[in-house]
Amino acid sequence: MSRWQADLGLVLITLIWGSTFVVVKQSLDSVSPLFFVASRFWVGTLALLALYGLRRPAQPKPLTPALLRDGVLTGLFLTGGFITQTIGLQSTEASKAAFITGLNVVLVPLFAALLLRQPPAWHALAGVALSTVGLAVMTLDPTLTLARGDLWVMACAAGFAMHIIAISRYSARHELFPYTLVQLLTTALIATLASLLLEQNSFAAFRVVLPAILYMGVIATALVFGLQTWVQRYTTPTHTALIFALEPVFAALFAIIFANETLENKEWFGGALILLGMLLAESVDAWQAARARKATLNPAGPGV
Repeated sequence: MSRWQADLGLVLITLIWGSTFVVVKQSLDSVSPLFFVASRFWVGTLALLALYGLRRPAQPKPLTPALLRDGVLTGLFLTGGFITQTIGLQSTEASKAAFITGLNVVLVPLFAALLLRQPPAWHALAGVALSTVGLAVMTLDPTLTLARGDLWVMACAAGFAMHIIAISRYSARHELFPYTLVQLLTTALIATLASLLLEQNSFAAFRVVLPAILYMGVIATALVFGLQTWVQRYTTPTHTALIFALEPVFAALFAIIFANETLENKEWFGGALILLGMLLAESVDAWQAARARKATLNPAGPGV
């Protein structure tokens, strides 16, 4: 797969994710957050199993301890991200949640640097600072307090950042379908257990949101995470995060068009600062990588 094909796949993923904020927000009027997460990931798991059955590998590889370890660890980050985000969407706007979730783009290079024991670059720190200011402008009320939903969504950004890093680290070691399947199954099991212990839902409510759960499970879960695990083999976590910076833009457009949401001037300004911080943190890395590739191809300099 070429780099531009991988980029196209990541843009498609981002567009689908942008549409999900409105779908989830509206579904939470009928069902509880943990139940919704569990349902979408069970549907996603079954859809992925169906795709795997159609593929019918001649000699399917067994589930090794390494695959289970890496898949479960990646799935734990995924679980944390989606549970906290879905809980947060109960009490914050879809467009606002998308911008806050987008902070994972800034966190990716910081977490990657921390795990590699390397200090973050200046542009990563500048991006964090700019996005933090934007986050404060967007979420703090005049009394300098945060809404509970905003705090939940902030937590999800860390989970999604670690999920991107885990996929970049482990996906090349394992077959696409089993590795993705273990992630989805991990999330489905944890969310189901938590929902059974903490929530009450009815079958009637489930029927109301069934179309949303099917869309979220088949398209926004099985298709998206299978595609992400595949295309991230052909790009870097930083480049992936740069493209994912488009998610809040798509989400805000979907929320305005389909949910009649509006953002106040301070929220637009804060969102713009968050997006600018994301782009600053990631675009400098992309530019430096391009210069390095050019220098490798032409080590003697221009004119040779």
